[in-house]
Amino acid sequence: MQEFITALFFVFAGLFPVVNPVGGAPLFLELTPGNSDPYRAKLAAGIARYSFLLLLGSFFAGAYVLEFFGLTLPIVRIGGGLVVAFFGWNLLQSPDAPSATTKPRAFSPGEVFYPLTMPLTVGPGEISVAITLGSRRPHWSAYTDLAIVIGGSVAGLLAIAVSIYVCYRYAERLTGYLGEGGTHALVRLSAFIMLCIGIGIIWEGYSALEPLAR
Repeated sequence: MQEFITALFFVFAGLFPVVNPVGGAPLFLELTPGNSDPYRAKLAAGIARYSFLLLLGSFFAGAYVLEFFGLTLPIVRIGGGLVVAFFGWNLLQSPDAPSATTKPRAFSPGEVFYPLTMPLTVGPGEISVAITLGSRRPHWSAYTDLAIVIGGSVAGLLAIAVSIYVCYRYAERLTGYLGEGGTHALVRLSAFIMLCIGIGIIWEGYSALEPLAR
């Protein structure tokens, strides 16, 4: 039981600050203006499900996928960082629109995956962290029961998905006390931070590749 809890907290603590569903909540509201609360709950469930599957695949198979295509984490960071920076820039430049006068928008399953799940919720930074955490699997042989450790890791990923659902499901309540002006300001700040994160991810990837190119 102790090994299960250790694995759960190891995965959750490693991913939660990077995923940061609390910071993503106002951006989720910005992308879903005019939609009803039940529909946002449905979207939140879909995003949480896609996020779990994406993180699960990255955790257990990400390193093998990169090896198969001859890619490295720095290359993934540069490509993914460009996507995040572009997405953040678009949000930063989008006009403010009162939600009361905005028509509800229906999102297709593809749109729930992109852009609501990736890169808004799980981007290259989160995927890189998941792959890095999963790469510790060779050390798992030190545990007495490998199945328990794997179960704890999956439970940690589920806990991340649940936190995403809760924060997005109640995003309007989380930002409601700020008022419309405060929410728009928070959205712009979050978009700027996302732009900076994208540039930072690009720089990290370049810094790792540049010595190899000499």
